[in-house]
Amino acid sequence: MIIRKLKEIQAGDSNVKSDGWESARLLLADDDMGFSLHLTKMYAGSELRMHYKHHLEAVMVLKGTGTIEDLDANETHALKPGVLYALNKHDRHIVCPETDILTVCVFNPPVTGREVHDESGAYPAPASASEKAAA
Repeated sequence: MIIRKLKEIQAGDSNVKSDGWESARLLLADDDMGFSLHLTKMYAGSELRMHYKHHLEAVMVLKGTGTIEDLDANETHALKPGVLYALNKHDRHIVCPETDILTVCVFNPPVTGREVHDESGAYPAPASASEKAAA
């Protein structure tokens, strides 16, 4: 059984901050759950261009408002508490928080905990089993 306290995660290395967002990484690849779980805040006024080429992500909005633009479908959707979006096709997207947005995010495959977006908006590809064994 895994027991964690949000305040401890937010004060430690599993709390990752980047331009326009902050993410408390609650469950990670080393926890062997098959997914990672994050509590993420996206800051009002930011424009977050993302494209998870190597991961699938589901996001549930808990607080705040904004929009998400699906760049491939050329559609924009409102974000508010109770809205879920799932990037099931590695969708290129832009999130524009009007207010600070608090979300719960699930990634598959799980992240290791220190990832930030590269220039394309992606996290790096997960290490293969042979790369992990060589490390």
